[in-house]
Amino acid sequence: MKYITNKNLKWYATKILSNLNLSIIILLIISTISIIGTIIEQDQNMNYYQLHYPIKSGIAEQINWKIIINLGLDHIYATWWFILLLVLFFCSLITCTLSRQLPGLKNARTWKFVPHTDKTRCLLYSDLFKIKSLANIICSLNLKYYYVFHKKNQIYAYKGLIGRIAPVFVHISIVLTLTGSMIGFFSGFTIQQMVPKGEIFHIQNTIKSGTQSSLPLNILGKIENFYIDYNSDNSIKQFYSSIVIIDFYGQNIKKETIFVNHPLKFHGITVYQTDWQINSLRIKIGQHSIQKKVNKTKLGNNSIWFTNIPISSIDQIFLIITNLKNTILIYNSNGELINTINTNETIQINKQLFTITEIMTSTGLQIKADPGLQFVYIGFFILMISATVSYLSYSQIWISGIFCIKQELKVTGTTNRAKLSFEEDLRYIIKTYNQFSIKAYNYLINIIHL
Repeated sequence: MKYITNKNLKWYATKILSNLNLSIIILLIISTISIIGTIIEQDQNMNYYQLHYPIKSGIAEQINWKIIINLGLDHIYATWWFILLLVLFFCSLITCTLSRQLPGLKNARTWKFVPHTDKTRCLLYSDLFKIKSLANIICSLNLKYYYVFHKKNQIYAYKGLIGRIAPVFVHISIVLTLTGSMIGFFSGFTIQQMVPKGEIFHIQNTIKSGTQSSLPLNILGKIENFYIDYNSDNSIKQFYSSIVIIDFYGQNIKKETIFVNHPLKFHGITVYQTDWQINSLRIKIGQHSIQKKVNKTKLGNNSIWFTNIPISSIDQIFLIITNLKNTILIYNSNGELINTINTNETIQINKQLFTITEIMTSTGLQIKADPGLQFVYIGFFILMISATVSYLSYSQIWISGIFCIKQELKVTGTTNRAKLSFEEDLRYIIKTYNQFSIKAYNYLINIIHL
């Protein structure tokens, strides 16, 4: 009795999980949650949500920072309930594929000879015409790329079986995509770093990591150069970082210049160019060298960097940087432009030789590792192909001969989509059959006359 109960329980669970409506409902819930995740900013600090989602504001005064934090809406894709939904959707697809799709595919390949007296089948098309030759109708079906099976006075033909295979691969592609996403979630990591030009860096400053992830401590990098290309209107066209991957012995392993949408890839790690900043100026005054930090501010839509240098007990000058074209503007205490200077150019200010030797910059890098990314790419590739192929019609045709009474053929057929095209196919087959019959008849008449 216990065995029967367990068996029934497994069957009932399989029946529920393989239900198409359940899969669609779960998919809609996942899609809705993903939309919420694009509306509410993810992975921000508490102060950000308190500022943008105060208690007495939001949509109908219902969405505030407390609700966002308590429900995990600030990191939706890492919450236990969202992962549970993905696992449930994964199990539903696997169960549906094994219990419905694969048996249905096997059934579609089975020869299905039915007698012309079968009234139980719901058929799309039916016709009756005089028979001359079974060989002619088989040839007509072959011309329309049907697979034909002949037994006595019955013919069964089908085409478009790949249209029945495609849904199986749609499920497989989604399963692969979900598998890759889960592998990336548990084993991947994301790192943000600002690295000064000329400095060596190692992988640190993790902002997101999976429970099973580990940082590769044996990888070092060096920013050999950083530069910016400008448009004619002084707007930024692109910025570049020349990166060298080195080992612990100081040997160069790989060198590449990265820019936006052109990352460096090395041993499963991808280094993206994300941002940049000006850190300080290296200045030589007389025989002494100093390093002066610069501050950033906005002037309209443009960013500028500035710092001040005392030149006497009461006076000071301001150095203004607007871009990395090596030109620095010099203003006095009254806000008047008194000079412009290029890097490594020497001028005299207050009887002192003044040289800006370097504009010191940092490049912003995002370093990511996602071991499941290949599965995601393969899944989406299979999904695009299989989703397209799934629109092909699966069509079946039955032909039964009534030889003893009227010497007639009964043609019946059905298809799962493109019904008008299928009816046109059947009319073409019958027309071709009639043409073959006329040609055969004329050929026999000519032989008789000879």
